[in-house]
Amino acid sequence: MNTMTLWHITGWEFAALAFAALLVGFSKTAVSGANTVSLAIFAAVLPARASTGVLLPVLIAGDVLAVLTYRRHAHWPTLWRLFPAVAAGVVAGTLFLMWADDGVVRTSIGAILLLMAAVTVWRRRRADAAQAPDSVTGRAGRVKARSYGVLGGFTTMVANAGGPVMSMYLLSAGFRKLGFLGTSAFFFLIVNTSKVPFSVGLGLIDGHSLLLDAALAVFVVPGALLGKWAVNRINQRLFERLVIAATVVGGVQLLLR
Repeated sequence: MNTMTLWHITGWEFAALAFAALLVGFSKTAVSGANTVSLAIFAAVLPARASTGVLLPVLIAGDVLAVLTYRRHAHWPTLWRLFPAVAAGVVAGTLFLMWADDGVVRTSIGAILLLMAAVTVWRRRRADAAQAPDSVTGRAGRVKARSYGVLGGFTTMVANAGGPVMSMYLLSAGFRKLGFLGTSAFFFLIVNTSKVPFSVGLGLIDGHSLLLDAALAVFVVPGALLGKWAVNRINQRLFERLVIAATVVGGVQLLLR
């Protein structure tokens, strides 16, 4: 019995999932946050709750490729500051998934993404675009890191939608393109890997989902290579606009679905 039969999906639906997997690879090495479109495609083709379990290993495959590409550009002080708050958010997200239905989850995440995009645009207009990452080390920076960390952990657990939240944090902290990609690569590899036991416990990952993941993971590689090629041809201002636009699109999709 093949993977498509197990999931009762058509050839066109598998093609849509393959495109979404390719987009995951692209987002991990070029425009972080663009994989919110992948999230919407997976949820449209597969049952909404099950789609999060299928998407997670695909995201991890993209994270591995992103780390291999941008590992020299990670800003570890920012990562260590975020992880405790993210852990709290993941636990809160797990508890939320135990009782919330799909409609509540989608509405909550969509609203959070749009709020984060609006706050980031407002802050970027007031702040110097060349602000250094070290600016997150003060008291205000620690509060901001904790706030975004909890939101990022929560959204990544309930809908694999933590990318846009963390993108907004890294942009608001003044990260330039390569530092942004390197820091987010390690962040999501660690966070997404840590989510696996929770997803297994909730029944979101099983043998059937992993079989479909094995078929989709091969499409992540060309997406990542395309992203690596494209990122050197995107200037900083366009990069930031694309990240924010992808966040807004993802938020609107979640609210309208």
